Amino acid sequence: MATSLVAPPGSARPGVRRLSSMTATFEDLATGPSVVVPPKHMMAPSDAHETAAAMEMAKLHMEETGSDESAPSTPPVSTTTDAYAYAFDIDGVLIRGGRPIPEAVEAMRMLNGENEWGVKVPYIFVTNGGGKTEQERCLQLSKQLEIEVSPGQFICGHTPMREMAEKYHTVLVVGGEGEKCRVVAEGYGFKDVVTPGDIIKDNKDTTPFRKLTEEEHKNSRARNFNQVEIEAIFVFADSRDWAGDQQIILDLLMSQKGRLGTRSKTFDEGPPIFFSHNDVVWSTSHDLTRIGMGALRASLEAMFKAVTGKELTTTAFGKPQIGTFQFATRLLQQWRKETHGINSPPETVYFVGDTPESDIRGTNEFDESPLSQNTWYSILVETGVYQEGTNPRFIPKATVNTVLDAVKHGMKREFAKLLKVKPVDLNPIDEAAIVE
Repeated sequence: MATSLVAPPGSARPGVRRLSSMTATFEDLATGPSVVVPPKHMMAPSDAHETAAAMEMAKLHMEETGSDESAPSTPPVSTTTDAYAYAFDIDGVLIRGGRPIPEAVEAMRMLNGENEWGVKVPYIFVTNGGGKTEQERCLQLSKQLEIEVSPGQFICGHTPMREMAEKYHTVLVVGGEGEKCRVVAEGYGFKDVVTPGDIIKDNKDTTPFRKLTEEEHKNSRARNFNQVEIEAIFVFADSRDWAGDQQIILDLLMSQKGRLGTRSKTFDEGPPIFFSHNDVVWSTSHDLTRIGMGALRASLEAMFKAVTGKELTTTAFGKPQIGTFQFATRLLQQWRKETHGINSPPETVYFVGDTPESDIRGTNEFDESPLSQNTWYSILVETGVYQEGTNPRFIPKATVNTVLDAVKHGMKREFAKLLKVKPVDLNPIDEAAIVE
């Protein structure tokens, strides 16, 4: 293990290792509770350490024991508010085209105490981006924003899929680069993970127009699929080969109990299919939005109906699905329980996103549902999918220019609530909600 794992005694949360973002590996992060740290902060924890370490432990306890973990008899001293929290989408909000949006770095500093009130605010990241483990996303974002973060702060579109590992044994996992999605699925506890490459390696005629590269052939696992029953299909990340992946998926959907090479007479015997999210478009470095997993889902449903004459039932996770927001709520509740001794989530969660159809829709629908235990407040930024001057189908509580403006908006609103006065520079819709 690298020497960068060593932190000054008593300066970091006990039981949580501090790993350098420049030397840490996926294997390092998988061996125990960790926080990823930019080299400039390795000598002593930064202002971001408290939230990062506490969320890491909260998520670990939540996954190990469920949401019934009792609070510590004496919670540790905390300088972070428990009244409200932030949840951020990543692409189009903090990062665009692999590069940080300039205001994102300052927004994180503000949440970590560099603000006029001197308060720290907890935050998590909720992204529909797939094909990478929470650990890999943590390493990536730490480098991009030069901030101390932990895997426990990340909820990916496919994160809730880990809860299905006990239900399905042999599964097909689709999407992403190389073997990454297989690694993610196996890390979630799936016992027998098949990829499209495995199927093509067994029968090269499965996809007439796709041939495996030398590396793909080497990494794909040889087996006889005449003897394999695939129980479920999981699209973990965006497909890199729509034609080939859709052919294999359709073969399974129309099969007899997930056996390749067979055809059901009723077309209702195939395995269920799950998507990690349903974003039709997403924000990249390109000037215009690009199609995403939701488009693949729509294409498969249309092709299945064209071929069989029947409707295809599919299931999506991620935003705007309520399950993702429930998972986030449980994490924040566990964090509050362990840090403040209160067994309920923060009263308000500010969700900052760039996509009305997933971020804003999901936040609003969860906030209005009977399943929500607190207030979820949607903020739309203009740095990603949504563009200024257009009319979003799903209306946010507030629309701002950048993520920094979103952080300022929420913090002003919270302090105005404390003082029972009308905040300055807020939208009229928010002012009406604040003044009682």
